[in-house]
Amino acid sequence: MARVIHLFRQPERFIAGTVGQPGDRSFYLQASENGRTVSVLLEKQQVSVLAERLGALLEEVQRRFGAEVPPDAPDDLVDTEPLEVPLEEEFRVGTMGLGWDAEASAVVVELLAVTEEEIDESVVLDDTEEGPDAVRVFLTPVQARAFAQRAERVVGAGRKPCPLCNEPLDAEGHVCPRQNGYRRGEPS
Repeated sequence: MARVIHLFRQPERFIAGTVGQPGDRSFYLQASENGRTVSVLLEKQQVSVLAERLGALLEEVQRRFGAEVPPDAPDDLVDTEPLEVPLEEEFRVGTMGLGWDAEASAVVVELLAVTEEEIDESVVLDDTEEGPDAVRVFLTPVQARAFAQRAERVVGAGRKPCPLCNEPLDAEGHVCPRQNGYRRGEPS
């Protein structure tokens, strides 16, 4: 079966968001354009890496191509609204790709579905007939910066890290490997 590529050339929204409580959250990316919305499920680490790599790409684009890239997105451009519902995931993200379309002066984000086969890098950011389904979003540098800022906030809104080992703290307590598995207040 031929792959499906959900294309968003001028998205009204491209955001990261979550469903659930800290410690039990599901992470989504959602793109909307002209009344059409596509949501994909991914891991927290993938959201974090995407935000980080977008920042690095924007710096590189500014350096190499002289593109105008703001150091921060204006607060009014950072989308703070929740994910659109009903939330129906199109697929779980396996591979992500980033690129710069110099002709359109846009960052291109591509999210590919998890697949059993190994991904041939030639299908990333390409319109080949074969390969996993994908979501491809074109963002202005300001939109990309705003997406990264929101994504970092979403990732950071989870459980606080342990000051010793950096693992997430649970409401029920935390068995810290740096304390040989003992909790504070426990007899040793």
